[in-house]
Amino acid sequence: MSNAATRPTGEDDLWSVDRHLEDILSAVQPLEPIELQLLDAQGCVLVEDVTVPVSLPPFDNSSMDGYAVRVADVAGASEEFPAVLEVVGDVAAGADDPVRVGPGQAARIMTGAPLPPGAEAVVPVEWTDGGLGEGPAGGMRARSLAPEDAEGQVRVHRPVEARAHVRSEGSDVKAGDRALEAGTILGPPQIALLAAIGRGTVRVRPRPRVVVVSTGSELVQPGEQLGRGRIYDSNSFALTAAARDAGAIAYRVGAVADDAETLRSTIEDQLIRADLLVTTGGVSVGAYDVVKEALADVGDEDVPGGGVEFRRLAMQPGKPQGFGSIGPDHTPLLALPGNPVSSYVSFELFVRPAIRALMGLTDLHRPRVRATLRADKALRSPKGRRQFLRGRYADGEVTPVGGAGSHLVAALAHADALIVVPEDTESVEPGTEVEVVPLG
Repeated sequence: MSNAATRPTGEDDLWSVDRHLEDILSAVQPLEPIELQLLDAQGCVLVEDVTVPVSLPPFDNSSMDGYAVRVADVAGASEEFPAVLEVVGDVAAGADDPVRVGPGQAARIMTGAPLPPGAEAVVPVEWTDGGLGEGPAGGMRARSLAPEDAEGQVRVHRPVEARAHVRSEGSDVKAGDRALEAGTILGPPQIALLAAIGRGTVRVRPRPRVVVVSTGSELVQPGEQLGRGRIYDSNSFALTAAARDAGAIAYRVGAVADDAETLRSTIEDQLIRADLLVTTGGVSVGAYDVVKEALADVGDEDVPGGGVEFRRLAMQPGKPQGFGSIGPDHTPLLALPGNPVSSYVSFELFVRPAIRALMGLTDLHRPRVRATLRADKALRSPKGRRQFLRGRYADGEVTPVGGAGSHLVAALAHADALIVVPEDTESVEPGTEVEVVPLG
């Protein structure tokens, strides 16, 4: 956290959004690298360049099912005057000692099989009679059903150029090339490349483990009976899903009642599996805001290595925020407001960048674009507050969705962007260009 010299000095002062975010990111350090098996490394970030040890493909091979031939032997071939070649055998994928193709000869070859010695090109089976002595073939009969097709004669109906339908050795990547560079997030295509060049393990920063804790005695879990004065807990589901979407391994803790000791005990129990803790609710100025009560005084004396500070930010929604670290490993903790929209917007602004920083990424933020505001009337925004409104963005235009209320979950579900209204702007007229944060 920042020191006293960088904090607002007066009771009425507000933290800026940028200052709060800077304070968080200055305290969040990338996780230590580890060596993982390929599938365990999915979603993780490489910490070193990966060099290709063997060319890909490692040998010339066929891109078609057909016949490996010499170019001169099929020159001028047609259906009326086919080139008749002697079939000397099969070359299957995985063959390590293929037959040799001499003048006037061909070898039946399968996709991925090595180009046999003497052959210069591959004729697709559809350009031949498939060894049946009839018209163009639609395919090859399985060797197990007709082993004699690997011998005899084949009639070729079309000529080919040298290297036709041949995948050349190293045409994908060559030995010594850089396959992937440090900082790459490993998705399915990158996992495929690593496997293809023979890497069984890779050195990465692990995906951060994020624990989400919602608070409030009014919260009921979805699927349970909703009593009078109760609401369903949506925040913990939204934030857990958002953390996973950001690249984390996220765990959701069921809603904790408004009791400071219970909450403190729950958080301490979760430290064993958390690289980052996120709470939602209980950070305002009410008599039942237990997150402030439970954590405001947590420090070295209570939970070694800790301290959580609660702040008011110049933003809407999401004014009340908390940030600090707790536990012997100084685990970062972000305390978000309890209203659903405030909670989600706060996640996008503060938690998502923190997760990406833990992953070791340098690109922490969602891209921002400029768009033309389409609305029936001007948008109003409180002076001195950076406002984040929900909107739908398409083709360079953005349309507000719902109102400014921080409880409007349905509007949030239909939005795919945030409209940013700066602190010094109180009104935005339709047709004005605004800053937009796409959420997709």
